[in-house]
Amino acid sequence: MTNVAGLLLAAGEGARFGRPKALVEFGGQLLVERGLRLLTAGGCAPVHVVLGAAYDEILATADLADATTVVRNDAWPTGLGSSLRAGLASMPPDVGAVVIALVDQPLVTATAVERLRAAYAAGAVAAVATYGEHPRHPVLLARAVWKDIAELATGDAGARGFLRSRPDLVTKVPCDDVGSAADIDTPDDLATLRDDTAADS
Repeated sequence: MTNVAGLLLAAGEGARFGRPKALVEFGGQLLVERGLRLLTAGGCAPVHVVLGAAYDEILATADLADATTVVRNDAWPTGLGSSLRAGLASMPPDVGAVVIALVDQPLVTATAVERLRAAYAAGAVAAVATYGEHPRHPVLLARAVWKDIAELATGDAGARGFLRSRPDLVTKVPCDDVGSAADIDTPDDLATLRDDTAADS
């Protein structure tokens, strides 16, 4: 199985932000739209998005044409882990690996996704984008480790516990030169990223 799928986790309510971050506008797009296009442009297929909070509003508001499948996670209040489990379980059997992206990191680029796919093609079981040598998202996970990851994905813990427990399986993929893993947790974070993006343009 060589197909590499994309999985966008976008189910949270954005408690610190004040509303679901999937519906936040950045660079002329909603963050959920931007995340889907990131995975599509990076060569992932199919692309699934996990929604939870504001599910109906997102479906009515956002352009989800880049999503092959929308996965509803009613357990989203329990944390990120439930969304990761739901997303992995939704993948068709011909998918050999999945690239996982978070909805609140709008400066991640398609080139980072392409580099993770290249690492998988070269034999990586788990590939992690790094920025300043720090592991962040996106993350690629081969199907061989999905079961173990799902068992550890509880609360707000996604794949981190598994990756830390099996460093021998992790391939680090430097992405400093092709974007940033800066995330948006608060309105101040959003304002800062907008200012930085405007200054660079």
